[in-house]
Amino acid sequence: MNSDTHTVTERATKPLRVKVEPSLYSWAAERSRLDVEQLSDRFPKLSEWMAGHGSPTLKQVEGFARATGTAVGYFFLPGPPDEHLPIPDFRTVGDRPVARPSGNLLDTIYQCQQRQDWYRDYVRSSGMGELEWAGSLQPNTAPEDAAQQMRSALSFDMQQRGANYQQAFTVLRQRAEELGVMVMVSGVVGSNTRRKLDPQEFRGFALADRFAPLVFVNGSDTRAAQIFTLAHELAHIWTGESALDSVDLGARATNDIEGWCNRVAAETLVPLEEIRAEFNPRVGISTELQRLARRFKTSRLVVLRRLHECEFLTWDEYQQTFQTEYDQALERASGSGGDFYNTQPARVGTVFAQTVIASTLEGDTSYTDAFQLLGFKKTSTFHELADRLGVT
Repeated sequence: MNSDTHTVTERATKPLRVKVEPSLYSWAAERSRLDVEQLSDRFPKLSEWMAGHGSPTLKQVEGFARATGTAVGYFFLPGPPDEHLPIPDFRTVGDRPVARPSGNLLDTIYQCQQRQDWYRDYVRSSGMGELEWAGSLQPNTAPEDAAQQMRSALSFDMQQRGANYQQAFTVLRQRAEELGVMVMVSGVVGSNTRRKLDPQEFRGFALADRFAPLVFVNGSDTRAAQIFTLAHELAHIWTGESALDSVDLGARATNDIEGWCNRVAAETLVPLEEIRAEFNPRVGISTELQRLARRFKTSRLVVLRRLHECEFLTWDEYQQTFQTEYDQALERASGSGGDFYNTQPARVGTVFAQTVIASTLEGDTSYTDAFQLLGFKKTSTFHELADRLGVT
């Protein structure tokens, strides 16, 4: 074998090295909310790369991209991109805006926008008109009047909610979908159970649209808090304004719009005048929370918030009791992801899933597009989900 042959062989077997701008490593780590030390266990030479010494192989870059939930193409940029949230951000920590959004949050919003774009095109091509109620309220509408309009449109009066707040949440989600809202509830990015969404970063968002409004509820949050988040996001849809929210029941809203949506959500779930008449101050607070939660088919956390707003509890008493209740709700939270065919319709919205499947079976949407929209890759999964949802 001559020297030229040796050179060709060496080039063929030598791993391809990639020059990566060092600041991209720390940017990707921060974006994924992972510690550099934690990532260094998987990538022992990370500190050297971050210092500008040596270059990773292409395979190592791809692995680092997967570990941080970052598109591999970002690592070929000259520096970290300036990523902006595509919707208004109403989240706050105290009275300060939240820092840079995580990749999990951004990817979730982008995916939901893609689904909304598809559904909007479907609705318009099917000859369906605009939703007249979407955008029909103003933030200066009295919360009691706004809540009454929402309850009426959603058929969500007390006797229509089921037996408890879990059933009430299901009813509220289904009624919203019947009105034309895509409701998606998920605790992960797409179907990737390794990329969990952090409720401390956000609890929900609303993508307003006159044809295809969309609400997303962070399924990693306690179920006790999710029903309030859903009602809050629906209030945003009724104003016709998109929003990203923290929806913290344990804090005062520092934004006027957020405060209004909180009041409308609370009034939708627990009318103030009714809870004033129902509350018995001579009974222990824990006993009353349990009784009133059953009465209004909502969570103890929402009832507690209303008792404070009725001035039955001071702010300090409310916060102290809220923390105890929230901790107990966390303990009750299920850690199981459940059966895929039960959870996936909730993740993408039942009506949305049924519509995409029907459009695909009719030949109007490709299987490739359907898999991307629904969040899986196998034809067998598609047909099993179609059977489960009764789409043939």
